[in-house]
Amino acid sequence: MMWFSGAGATHTGHVRDHNEDSGFLAPCVGLVADGVGGAEAGEVASATVAAAVVGAVLDAGADTPERTLVLGADRARAGIRRAIQQDLTRLGMATTLTVLMCDGERVVLGHVGDSRAYRLRDGALAQLSTDHTYVAHLVATGQLGPEAVGRHPWRNVVLRSVDGDPADQGIDLVPVEAAVGDRFLVCSDGLTDLVPDEEVAELLGAGAPDEAAAALTEAALAAGGRDNVTVVVLDLVDGSVVEGTAVGGTAAEGSGTRLGALVDPVNVVDPGPVRFGSEAASAL
Repeated sequence: MMWFSGAGATHTGHVRDHNEDSGFLAPCVGLVADGVGGAEAGEVASATVAAAVVGAVLDAGADTPERTLVLGADRARAGIRRAIQQDLTRLGMATTLTVLMCDGERVVLGHVGDSRAYRLRDGALAQLSTDHTYVAHLVATGQLGPEAVGRHPWRNVVLRSVDGDPADQGIDLVPVEAAVGDRFLVCSDGLTDLVPDEEVAELLGAGAPDEAAAALTEAALAAGGRDNVTVVVLDLVDGSVVEGTAVGGTAAEGSGTRLGALVDPVNVVDPGPVRFGSEAASAL
């Protein structure tokens, strides 16, 4: 059996006046959602989606990670639609979603948007997610060189997100080649837009998960802190007992650690029976 053991950190940044990111980590899951929308809609979007997906994971039982993440994404979209119906000023709100789920034997990535997931193994950093952005599409189709991405005026245009559209394109599911000893990072673009992969690899591999999470967040702030930044650092560890709740456990107090907008239950539309664990001690 293998599970996650990790830590997270989040910061509003130096420019934004509130945090629209949400994060969550537990032995079976690590997640980041980066919300967008007017007024307070961004944090409602990210927290509602995070709560829906985490609830599906914690109550998964014997279901496969793939089916669990699809169910969570479906619930998330329904939550976004309800949030908009309750308050039409939220129309257009949406969020990214990047989540790693471990069922004790396998790790699966679920992904929509431009938040990212990485694996660090033997000092080598590998990006597991594919950015759903306009510039990533240009690079993939040979219309733009990777070196020009950071200068492109449309580099932050996201082509796919979790929103209230019934015709939503779903969620990308990627089985992850994983082994005990691997370290994973799930993060919002508040980190990756400012900190190059080489520095991410160096900081991610330094120290315990809480030290790495703090160092990555501080690096984003030192580089300007233009956006909210949220990082979840997860070590894949061997063992049948890890502090927290594993897949199929009761989604009760102590089941995990919340970050950002997810800390305030007011941001979650129709949270259902899920009661999350404590606020992250490492939130800055």
